Amino acid sequence: MKLKHFTLSEFDSPDAPGSGSNMKEEFLTKLDKAREIAGIPFKINSGFRTKAHNVSLQKRGYKAVTNSPHLGGWAADIHCNDSASRFTIINALIEVGFKRIGIDGTFIHVDCDPTKPQSLIWTY
Repeated sequence: MKLKHFTLSEFDSPDAPGSGSNMKEEFLTKLDKAREIAGIPFKINSGFRTKAHNVSLQKRGYKAVTNSPHLGGWAADIHCNDSASRFTIINALIEVGFKRIGIDGTFIHVDCDPTKPQSLIWTY
């Protein structure tokens, strides 16, 4: 798979170098298209997660759910802490067909996990 704007290592779980290769191609292709449309960098805070890393996040008080789409390679959290960038990123994500978006003050979660409810935008 050839991505224009990302390397797989950007999606590695911190405890498993090379694990970005577990990301779903469908997800990465859509995210790459959204990045192209947005015209601004997407810094990935979190991509693929091992179960151990997800548990570690939960223990440290993060809202990492047990059945997180990150575990299956269906999700990423994009760093964002200003309103203009947030608008640009979310618009691009919707334009390419993402239907699951979570908004926090410092990041945007996006996923396309087919096992989860669709057409949702939530806040943390």
